[in-house]
Amino acid sequence: IDSICGFDARVFVFGPPIALGMKKPFFMMRKPGKMPNTIQSASYDVEYGKREGMCMPRDAIKEGERVLVIDDLVATGGTLSSAIELVKMAGGVVVECACIVELKFLIPSRVELYKKLNISDVPIWALISEEVLNNEAELGAEYKDDGEEH
Repeated sequence: IDSICGFDARVFVFGPPIALGMKKPFFMMRKPGKMPNTIQSASYDVEYGKREGMCMPRDAIKEGERVLVIDDLVATGGTLSSAIELVKMAGGVVVECACIVELKFLIPSRVELYKKLNISDVPIWALISEEVLNNEAELGAEYKDDGEEH
């Protein structure tokens, strides 16, 4: 990996420390109009509507550089697809996309989108899925709520 990029704005919190730990440069991807001297992806669909595109600094990567894309959540894959498009436009290659949360029930639509865009070769992985977020803890019969926060 030659560089790491992340999306506006939550990834700005954990992306740079990951890049620092790996001793790699970090660059941002933001909505249009937020940064000067950028290149912009085409508009893309997300699970809750349509976005006008994503932008990255024009000089963020050099020809042939290998890029790790980081995001907080992957659902339909629209935002990640815009990052892959931008990195390719700049002459780079997305090695993989790393996410904190993956909505697994949307994988079929993401697979279809990535086949259509010819980017199915880019691996996507996540630390957790919505299954973990939906798990309900089972409390033993001996549990008694004392009303205090712990």
